[in-house]
Amino acid sequence: MTGVIEYRIDRRSGVATYLQIVQQTKQALRLGLLEPGDRLPTAREVVEALAINPNTVLKAYRELEREGLVQGRRGLGTFVRRTLGEGGAADGALRTELAQWLARARRAGLEQEDITALFTSVLSGSDSEPTRGDEE
Repeated sequence: MTGVIEYRIDRRSGVATYLQIVQQTKQALRLGLLEPGDRLPTAREVVEALAINPNTVLKAYRELEREGLVQGRRGLGTFVRRTLGEGGAADGALRTELAQWLARARRAGLEQEDITALFTSVLSGSDSEPTRGDEE
C-alpha cells in the first residue's frame, strides 16, 4: 500500500465539494499516490478534517465507485480498485522537467493563477503558437 490522501477543499473555486473530492482522488490515482488496495479515509475522517456534510463525502465515494475506481466494503471502508496512471520512468522525467519549468515561471514573477492559466491555455490548445518539436 502506498499512502493516504488528504483532501483540501477550495470553497471559492465554484466547483462542488463532492467533485473536488472526486478530482483529487483521481489525481492521486494518476500520480501513483493511491494504488489498488489502498483505503480511502473514512467519511467520518473526511468530515472531521474538512467540516463538511457526511453526505457530500458519501456522494463523492459513490461517484468513484460508479466509475469502478473504488469499492466499498461494509464495516471496513472504501478501497482503491484500480489506478488511472501509466506510471513508470517517463513520469519521473516529465515531473522533473515540469518542476524545473515551474521554478523558472516563479522566478519570472508568475503567480499561481498566472501559471495555472498559462498551463491550461497550452493544455487546451487555445494557445495560438504552433507546437514545435523538442527544443532547447
